[in-house]
Amino acid sequence: MSQADSAPSAEYGAAVESLAARLLDALRGTGHSASLAVHVDGAADTKAALAAVRVLGPDVFAPALLASTAFGPDDWDVVAEALSVFPASPEDPPEMVCLGQATNALLTRFAPGADQVPAPAIEEQADREPGVPLLPETLHWRPWSQGMARLSSLALPGLPGPVTEQAVRRVTALKRGLTRSMLRRDYPTAARLARWAALVQSRGAALPGLDTEPVVEHLELCGAVGARTVLDIEIAALLIPGRQERKGCGA
Repeated sequence: MSQADSAPSAEYGAAVESLAARLLDALRGTGHSASLAVHVDGAADTKAALAAVRVLGPDVFAPALLASTAFGPDDWDVVAEALSVFPASPEDPPEMVCLGQATNALLTRFAPGADQVPAPAIEEQADREPGVPLLPETLHWRPWSQGMARLSSLALPGLPGPVTEQAVRRVTALKRGLTRSMLRRDYPTAARLARWAALVQSRGAALPGLDTEPVVEHLELCGAVGARTVLDIEIAALLIPGRQERKGCGA
C-alpha cells in the first residue's frame, strides 16, 4: 500500500476513534455535547466523520438507548447522510450488511415525530431482504464467536433480531470465545464478546461458570486502550443487570 493509499485509511481510523470518544463521553455524562451533528460539523474532515458514523453504525444510538441522551433531528440527519454518502454495496462483507440494516432500523425508531416506537426486528427485514447474513447455527464455536465479535454493535437493548437470539441460545460458545480472548489478552475481542455476555444476562439467560462483571472490571483495568474498545467496555458495563446500583452503593 502506498503512502497516498494509507493516508485516507489513517484519517478514517482517527475519525472512528474520535467519534467513539464522543459517544463514550455521552454515556458517562461528561464532555460538552453528545450531539452527532455538533461532532460532524466540528470535524476537520466531514467525509471522514460521516464514515465514522457509518462504521460505528448502531453504536451511535447507544447514548440514547442506554443513557436516555437526546437524539435530535439534526443527529437523525447526520446518520441519514452517512448512510447516503456511504450506501450499502454488494461487495460489503456480511457483517456490514447486517449492521447497516440495524442502523436503518434504529433510524426509523428515532425519526422525528416517530413517538419512539420499538425498533423493527432485524428478522423482519430479513424476510424482505434475502441477502441478510446470519451466522450458521452449527458453526464451530471459535469462528462463531469471532463472527459475533464483528457484530457486537448489535449488542444493544431494544434491538431484537436473530443474531441476538443466537447469542441467547449459544451461551456455551459465547463463554468459550470470551474466555479464549481473555486468556490471549485479545482485549478488543473480549470487550465485544463481553457486550454479548452482558446482553444475554440482561435477557435472563444464565452463563454457568462465567461471571461477566469481573470480566468487565478486568477489562476496565487492563484492556482500556483505544476509544472504540473503551466504548465497548462501557456498553458492556451498562448492560450488566444491577451493576450501576451496586456501584452507587459502593460495592
